Amino acid sequence: MEKRPFGKTDMRVSMLGFGSYKMSGKPGGSTVEEVDRLLGWVLDAGVNVIDTAECYGQSEELIGRALGQRREDFYLFTKCGHAAGLDQPDWSPRLLEQSIERSLHHLRTDHLELVQLHSCSRELLRRGDVIEVLRRARDAGRTRYIGYSGDWRDAQYAVTCGAFDVLQTSVNIADQESIELILPQANARQMGIIAKRSLANTAWKSEQDPADAAISIYNKRLTTLDYDFLKGDLDAAASIALRFTLSVPGVDIALVGSTNHEHWRHNAALLAVGSIPQAQFEAIRRRWRKFTRWRQSLPSRRLGWHGWV
Repeated sequence: MEKRPFGKTDMRVSMLGFGSYKMSGKPGGSTVEEVDRLLGWVLDAGVNVIDTAECYGQSEELIGRALGQRREDFYLFTKCGHAAGLDQPDWSPRLLEQSIERSLHHLRTDHLELVQLHSCSRELLRRGDVIEVLRRARDAGRTRYIGYSGDWRDAQYAVTCGAFDVLQTSVNIADQESIELILPQANARQMGIIAKRSLANTAWKSEQDPADAAISIYNKRLTTLDYDFLKGDLDAAASIALRFTLSVPGVDIALVGSTNHEHWRHNAALLAVGSIPQAQFEAIRRRWRKFTRWRQSLPSRRLGWHGWV
């Protein structure tokens, strides 16, 4: 899989990254053996970015136990901010310090390539102490780079404050606010850009759980947007959706969370096809502009899920 520059960092990253949010989603969680096989397939497909977080169940521990022998084969990103079992308030400086150390322990490594603040508010960012914790971790060699993961005005402030090397934000066929609101500013600052929810949680698939708030919101959006390409073959729809995200100017990495190894082989093959035609990209953008107006994208956990008009 082709590797590309990642903002102003010295990393060269695969266009696809593995997002581990779903790794512990099934009853009983995933086993080390399952994760070892899955991530072996992912790395063998040419992916060299694995993204996790302190609040993704046992994700960090499973990754650390499964991939200890292949640590040099990939870049390891995590997020901090939610207590996730630690006896400290979310986003407090002490919590962040403890969370980073716990992540290093769980992931069985002495350093990370990227630590990201996990969707904290712009009010907290303005105070500066949460950013300072990440800077100290970088200075101490705990992480090579620091980033922010979030959406809307919080993400916009994270970009304009100039403190971060990397931005992770929602970019997909059902969530395009950042394309005009945030990404141009991030590009101007040479930030590495990670697109999360790059396949819009495949919310158009009938087997998806409508009780999942993220899927429900995206499903409602896609019903309104009524893209023609979602009415045919599901694999073809996923191909267009993923390639749309990777065609957005400035996007370096699109995170995909599939736990099916055949999907990874398919996704790797899609990249060989290349970007979607410019005319199709513009048609998707025009439809978005026709049926939407600026409103907050998927809010962070601290705010809960809101509706959309």
